[in-house]
Order: sequence, then C-alpha cells, then structure tokens
Amino acid sequence: MSNVHHFQSEGLELIAHLEIPESDEELLPCVLLIHGFPEGPGGGANSAGTLPELANRISSEMGFISMAPLLRGTGKSEGCFSLAGWLTDVRQAILELDNHPKVGQIWLVGFGSGGAISICAAALEERVKGVGALAAQADWSEWAASPKRLLIHARRAGVITDPNFPKAFDSWAEELKQISAESSITKLHDKNVLIVHGTEDDVVSSLEARALSDAHGNTDMRLIEGAGHHLRHDPRAIAVLLGWLDRQRRSSK
Repeated sequence: MSNVHHFQSEGLELIAHLEIPESDEELLPCVLLIHGFPEGPGGGANSAGTLPELANRISSEMGFISMAPLLRGTGKSEGCFSLAGWLTDVRQAILELDNHPKVGQIWLVGFGSGGAISICAAALEERVKGVGALAAQADWSEWAASPKRLLIHARRAGVITDPNFPKAFDSWAEELKQISAESSITKLHDKNVLIVHGTEDDVVSSLEARALSDAHGNTDMRLIEGAGHHLRHDPRAIAVLLGWLDRQRRSSK
C-alpha cells in the first residue's frame, strides 16, 4: 500500500510519501528518508522529489515501512525553511511513525543537509535505532558565515516564500551555529551510523565525512571513488545504503 500522508509539525501541515508493504508480521522495520536542501525551484538530485522512488524500492524489495516527508517550505508542505524548523519536522515525523501500529524499529537516512539533520534528530530521539548519512556536512558553518546569502538562496530555491520571513533574522541565523551534526554525533555511541561520501564531492568536502566519523568513533564509513555530491543517483552509494539497511534489519531481529 502506498499513499500521500499528511501530518502536523508546529501547526504546519506537512506532506509525506508513505509506503507500507503487505506483511503478516506484527511489526515491520521502518526507514525515514530525509531530503537535502534544494538547489533551485525545481529541487535537485538530492532533493525531496527523488525520494518516493527510493522509498518504494526499500519497501517492496526489503519489507520496510518507508516514509519520505517534505520538510517545511518544500513541495506542498506549509511553512518556510529554518534549520531548527527542519529538525523539528524530522522529530515530528519520527513521532508520527512511532504512533503507527505496524512500526517496529526506526532508522533515519538522509542526503546532504538531510543527512546532517538526521544525525541531529537521532541524538534527540531514543526511538531511532541508527542513521545513514550520505554526502552530509559536519556543520553549517559555511551557511552561518553568510546567512544573508543563504536567505537569498532559500528564496530563489522556493523554500522561503513569505517576504516577511524570518521575523527575527538574527535568531534564524543563530540556528546555523547552534545546530551541528558533528556535535550531535558524539551522542550516538549506542546507535549504528553509516557515513557515505563521494571523493569528488565539490559541494561538501569528503573531509567532513571524516570529521563526522572521527567524532563518533565507530561509524561504518564508505568513500565512493569519483562520486560527486548527488549520491541519491549513484548506484554504488545506494547499494551500500541498501546493504547496510539489510544488515541492520537482520541484526535487530
């Protein structure tokens, strides 16, 4: 069964793609797929529009309940982008899944900024069993160094459509300093973490993957030789991800 799912986050209505495989099992493993920051109005190779297909594959081939939410400001989800808002949306999506009667253990998988946000959410949610982060940055220091430029980019990308948002620019910008995957990952020692990065990523340096891995101390880190930033469409990266999810499911039974 597949459908469009609606849920609430801080009074905003968010849209998600939800796949629930037919199964006689009482509880099913679940993966939450988190998109990255769109490159423009049409999104990008790591953006939300590419994830329903992956959700369908993970559900039909591997038996996972799969959910790919559109975080605030993206697609038809309400609201405007803020880093703290996106973190709240992911946490709310976890809660939404946790309330489903068929959901067993939950894993997070994110691409680009979605991978970093997934790490941050997992540090706050005991319910999460593990995290897969592909092409994720260690922090948002580059954004934090020029928040006005990010705001312009966010408007062009269509994730901030309200001309009066943010009402408090300094607070909006401060979130870029306060929220950090590199800091959060130190709290995930009891969770399994997969880090995947392309050696030729010209958006987020592979050095950031090493920083995340070192901060955790026991990640499964894979560098994809010659790959760029858009790992969602790199068959080698997806094969690594699916293999990791399969091992997670088997070891958790």
